[in-house]
Amino acid sequence: MMKFCCLFVVKDMERSKAFYKKYLGLEVEVDWGANVTLTGGGIALQTLETWEKFIGGLDVSFRGNTSELAFEEENFDDFLRNLDELELVHPLVEHSWGQRVVRFYDPDGHIIEVGEKMKSVVERFQASGMSIDEIAKKMDVSEKDIYKMLQS
Repeated sequence: MMKFCCLFVVKDMERSKAFYKKYLGLEVEVDWGANVTLTGGGIALQTLETWEKFIGGLDVSFRGNTSELAFEEENFDDFLRNLDELELVHPLVEHSWGQRVVRFYDPDGHIIEVGEKMKSVVERFQASGMSIDEIAKKMDVSEKDIYKMLQS
């Protein structure tokens, strides 16, 4: 089985390491200088200069808006308190299934999404008085899926 890794090309490695630590709580797991692996499950940063060599001098463009690195946050409301310093892609939104998310740019224009953990969505709905049946309909999933989520 192959091991997955998402690699982002960065212009300033130190600035990027500081950003990912400050806003997402990711620590440096392995630091090879031009390539850094972060905690959080297969996330790596690569210096622009090294990446350009790897791809044979092809042009590198930033802010392509064609992909994102997505996270779910258990303490979503706490996370929202730090948004003032970030360049948002869009303000906080709530999707039709109830999950609240925010997207912002990292220092090199890569899109980062932080969303409310799905279990937290279900618990928020329950706290508002919704039944399991109502929650399942709202989220377009089975009641069995809701019960499973609550047990995780």
